[in-house]
Amino acid sequence: MHDLTRRPRRLRQSDNIRELVRETGLSTDDLIMPVFVTAEEDVRRPIPSMPDIYQYSLDRLDRELDELLEVGIERILLFGIPAEEDKDAIGSDTFSDDGIVQRALRHIQSQYGDELLAITDVCFCEYTTHGHCGVVDDEDHLMNDPTLENLQRQVVSHARAGADVVAPSGMIDGQVGAIRSALDDEEFHEVPILSYAVKYASDFYGPFRDAVETEDDFDHRRRYQMDPPNQREALVEAELDVEEGADMLMVKPALSYLDVIQTVDDQFDVPLACYNVSGEYAMTRAADEKGWIEGNEVALEMLTSMRRAGADVIISYFARAVADELP
Repeated sequence: MHDLTRRPRRLRQSDNIRELVRETGLSTDDLIMPVFVTAEEDVRRPIPSMPDIYQYSLDRLDRELDELLEVGIERILLFGIPAEEDKDAIGSDTFSDDGIVQRALRHIQSQYGDELLAITDVCFCEYTTHGHCGVVDDEDHLMNDPTLENLQRQVVSHARAGADVVAPSGMIDGQVGAIRSALDDEEFHEVPILSYAVKYASDFYGPFRDAVETEDDFDHRRRYQMDPPNQREALVEAELDVEEGADMLMVKPALSYLDVIQTVDDQFDVPLACYNVSGEYAMTRAADEKGWIEGNEVALEMLTSMRRAGADVIISYFARAVADELP
């Protein structure tokens, strides 16, 4: 006769009991929605590889922001898509007062104020003619230190336009220290830095390149983004960013790097974000369209796994779609 004194199934018999003893919570407060803003006018353009995700022109942006607020999503990560003629070798639109992100920030601040938290992606790849994340030399190699100078100009311009948080994403050595120094020099002491501290050279980024209309030769970015087999390197990168003044860290992508999320969370006492990236979104939506899975349910399961691994914050294209299911 088996001893059945302990019966774990007792705590699974009803929704009420399961919710009572649930170990990992997920709420709209944990989610950030990426938003793509284009310099064009009268645009709400679907992104073919990312169903239900759009590019918005400034004159049509409020529809998206209103819908997000209605479902309880109060934080966005802002990406700009400049006019083709505004792209150049150094991505100067990123630090122009009339740049697309700067104009979007001023619009958001005037229309929504503190109702919406605007985080800006700080990089250059969407804004350069060559697609690199900074300044390149004659042999098309990224130049680290000249890029730092332009990153400083970019974050100061974002802060002046009303950015609540800046999020450098280029994996440039020394970027957090340079950005903190530039913000403090201009009296933007209160603007936090959410660093893409651990960003892998991943093939999960493909649909994002469609979304921001950047060139699709991704191989060169393997020279400065991390090699997917490496985990110890993640701790090196995260430690450097914390030492340089990062207020929050990020691991990107999320789904294939849950072990890295857990390791970074165990080692560092700053808030940790992860990025549920475009490829993770696209493959879930594709399977949903085939009828093989129920997409939003799978999304909730994935997002919960990221919280369970240790992420305090999740950037996800699913944020709007799953918000109604969350507290």
